[in-house]
Amino acid sequence: MDVLHIVFVAPFLDIADSPTFFVEVVITGLLTGVMYSLVALGFVLIFKASGVFNFSQGAMVLFAALTLVGLMEYGLPVWLSLILTVAVMVILAFAVERLMLRPLVNQPDIILFMATIGLTFFLEGFGEWIWGSNVKQLDIGIPDQPFEVAGVLLNQFDLFAAATGAVVLMLLVMFFQKTTIGLALRAVADDHQAALSVGIPLRTIWIIVWSVAGIVALVAGIMWGAKSGVQFSLSLIALKALPVLILGGFTSIPGAIIGGLIIGVGEKIAEIYWGPIIGGAIENWFAYMLALVFLLFRPQGLFGERIIERV
Repeated sequence: MDVLHIVFVAPFLDIADSPTFFVEVVITGLLTGVMYSLVALGFVLIFKASGVFNFSQGAMVLFAALTLVGLMEYGLPVWLSLILTVAVMVILAFAVERLMLRPLVNQPDIILFMATIGLTFFLEGFGEWIWGSNVKQLDIGIPDQPFEVAGVLLNQFDLFAAATGAVVLMLLVMFFQKTTIGLALRAVADDHQAALSVGIPLRTIWIIVWSVAGIVALVAGIMWGAKSGVQFSLSLIALKALPVLILGGFTSIPGAIIGGLIIGVGEKIAEIYWGPIIGGAIENWFAYMLALVFLLFRPQGLFGERIIERV
């Protein structure tokens, strides 16, 4: 009974004793969750349009951040560095379509997945060869000062990053729902053969969606790089996006958003209120345990489509 009281009752007593601190923890989790959603969106976009699980999305985040900070170190202004980095990510999309996707059309999914693993090592090695392996500070003028609102301590950088992520998410939703290209992307996601039969160019769609995923990777790279420095461990952020995808569903943009928020808030609350009870460091593995529960009871995720196979 004592153990159950410590594990299940004590955390809620702590919340009741300090509700303001609990609000701070939840807000911090929500802001972190938006950052996770940005990375997860790159996976969702590519998987929806091509059926490829892009394991290299984390490496794309790293490569975009390295390119941006590398151009800035050459003395280029921030705005020009951003434009050139976007151009680099678009060129990368063309190269991926021409050199990787086109030769592997109609190959098994595992072949395409292995190809993205190879792309991961290429981007990391190519980025190190061009820009070096030292940790780089990315400063684009985002303020990073704490301030207090109604007793709740907030951080300017976290709010700016969350606002940027929210704007990107809204633009993507509008892009998919309101534009002709967005509707074509949704058609390709639903049925490749049907989309081809009505004249939608599949290869062009792949270039567009990999370009959009590259731009999303750039935004994520800026936010994470400005917060913790541009370093090669940045590519591992893709692993943190996997539980987000499992929760939200691999084909759902709203799922990536909701899944990111759940993971962000859940891991912060678990670390603060349950971490001390079981020895700490729960934040590192809580998301994966939560994803495991979803795999057991709802493997398609909250917003994913249920897969029905008829024999």
